[in-house]
Amino acid sequence: MKTASLHARWVKEEATRIGFHACGISQAGYLEEDAPRLEHWLKAGMHGSMGYMERNFDTRLDPRRLVPGARSVVSLLFNYHNPNLKVSEGTPRIAQYAFGEDYHFVLRDKLRVLLDILRVRIGDVEGRIFVDSAPVLEKSWAARSGLGWVGKNTNLITREQGSYFFLCELISDLELEPDGSMADYCGTCTRCIDACPTQAITPYAVDGSRCISYLTIELREQIPQWAHGQWKDWVFGCDICQEVCPWNRFSRPHLEDRFMPHPDLHEMDRKAWIEMTREVFGKVFHRSAVKRAGFDRLMSSLHLVSGSDGETETAPES
Repeated sequence: MKTASLHARWVKEEATRIGFHACGISQAGYLEEDAPRLEHWLKAGMHGSMGYMERNFDTRLDPRRLVPGARSVVSLLFNYHNPNLKVSEGTPRIAQYAFGEDYHFVLRDKLRVLLDILRVRIGDVEGRIFVDSAPVLEKSWAARSGLGWVGKNTNLITREQGSYFFLCELISDLELEPDGSMADYCGTCTRCIDACPTQAITPYAVDGSRCISYLTIELREQIPQWAHGQWKDWVFGCDICQEVCPWNRFSRPHLEDRFMPHPDLHEMDRKAWIEMTREVFGKVFHRSAVKRAGFDRLMSSLHLVSGSDGETETAPES
């Protein structure tokens, strides 16, 4: 067996043992097909106020600029699906990925273990790990390595378990046998497009400036007036386009203890959410990704979905 093939097998075996759902490998290089799509998306202003998306354009398209000497991009999927937190109608909702501990911490720990193991088994391996923390086109690399396809909602979708996955990467100088890409299985389905309440989705593109996740997490300014009343109960992120995706009927619950919700989250009804104090926020969302938005932004979103306009700043017409 060739060394590149043997090492690729070892990488996948260790990734599975650590708990990753799937692992795919691509040869590091320039993402030529992604360049015009990224340029169009930016020129159309679909990144909203996320100015960082305009920086490092070439680096986003070529991981060798991030990791000099890089030969391989190892893409990994980690399941976060948690269907067990049931909320009643009208109760504020947060995206599933934020139920438990911040995924940045969890996945970095696991990637460090993987890299350490590879260095023990193989020897001198130079590389860097990435968890949504650098200019890396994660979904493009995952699709290129055959882990799934980028759907019409721009999520990576797998035939086995849908799209409730975190994506992360190990970019290294290790020569590994690459995998091939897979076909697109969205077909004629438009459920994600039809279900999006802010019309953020067009086929294979998302206008980030209209996305509920952007409005409740990324946006640091006042929520624009046009967005008021456009979504029902989402106060941090949104899962609508995933909930309606037919492929997610195959999703299975995750097995990671660190992604389990704080016990108090199960007991929070609408009244408890609206009356939440900073102390409760800090307790329930300790080390959670929800802390990224902060208490004030979360409360602003809460008052919007509750119809309590007196508590919310009025935004100018957009």
